[in-house]
Amino acid sequence: MTDETILLAPIAEADLARLEVLVADPEQLGPFQWFGWRDPGRFRRTWAEDGLLSDERSVLAVRVGGEFAGFVAWRRMNAATNAPYWNIGIQLRPEVRGRGIGTAAQRLLVDYLFAHSPVMRLEADTETGNHAEQRALEKCGFTREGVQRALTFRDGQWRDVVRYGLLRTDPRG
Repeated sequence: MTDETILLAPIAEADLARLEVLVADPEQLGPFQWFGWRDPGRFRRTWAEDGLLSDERSVLAVRVGGEFAGFVAWRRMNAATNAPYWNIGIQLRPEVRGRGIGTAAQRLLVDYLFAHSPVMRLEADTETGNHAEQRALEKCGFTREGVQRALTFRDGQWRDVVRYGLLRTDPRG
């Protein structure tokens, strides 16, 4: 675990170039997030519209020692029309992975979402082979709820995904 200060903050205009590289480069994304070439400018356009903060989906920068280290994101899901919840995710630059930064950032995101929205549930998904993310989620208090078979298509194959959930009333790690 790092002793460096880890913070979440709105994406600044100065972060956009690093964000675009992070989401467009297979080497940066790593083995579980590369789904093929996509429009890297989509974040810049959305940032110009709403700062990447909306009622439906949002993105915050993960800062380590003040520097852009990646991002956390969440999007609104609905189990029923009166039961919204958030699905969360994270992406870090390769050089900061493996230091506990992802776990700390996701803990901060959990605290933020429960403090600033009335949702009862948060959820996260990751491929069955992404053991580092599974450990990070469990350290944050998420419960492994099951495996969804052939849920995502990446690198020519359908992949199984582990679903994790955290209720507002659950103990946190």
